[in-house]
Amino acid sequence: MKRPDLLSGLSLFLDSLGGLPNLPGVKSLFSPLVALALALGSLVIQAAPSRPNILFIMTDDHAAHAISAYGSVMNQTPALDRIAKEGMRFDRCFVVNSICTPSRATILTGKYSHKNGTPVFNRFDGSQPTVAKYLQSAGYHTGMIGKWHLGSDPTGFDR
Repeated sequence: MKRPDLLSGLSLFLDSLGGLPNLPGVKSLFSPLVALALALGSLVIQAAPSRPNILFIMTDDHAAHAISAYGSVMNQTPALDRIAKEGMRFDRCFVVNSICTPSRATILTGKYSHKNGTPVFNRFDGSQPTVAKYLQSAGYHTGMIGKWHLGSDPTGFDR
């Protein structure tokens, strides 16, 4: 509820009681009390700032046109199409290492393959900072479902 709604509600409430009593000193005492109540109420009623839910879907071993949201005429993917329409879609992106394991490590760390230590099908060092760990430290719950394919156990995920 926003502050103008509080004022409107208070006004309706007072009107339902017949307004403020017509007693000496009541209005002068009532105004600071109302101001204090509104100030405290606005602190309590204000919702926590919203933040987006993040769902990252990485599919493997197909061309971009394999999903109908990206123009496929052969495959119909209505659920992915809806997510693409209502969320964010990557239309202009490329990978510097298109091999499965290094590509995943690059997405997790934001580092080139030679910097994150996974240039080929080798073991990913999960002790380094990853996007999942940054999201966790920001208060997000993180999860990973499906093919990990990094030769190590997932780190930075709640599930």
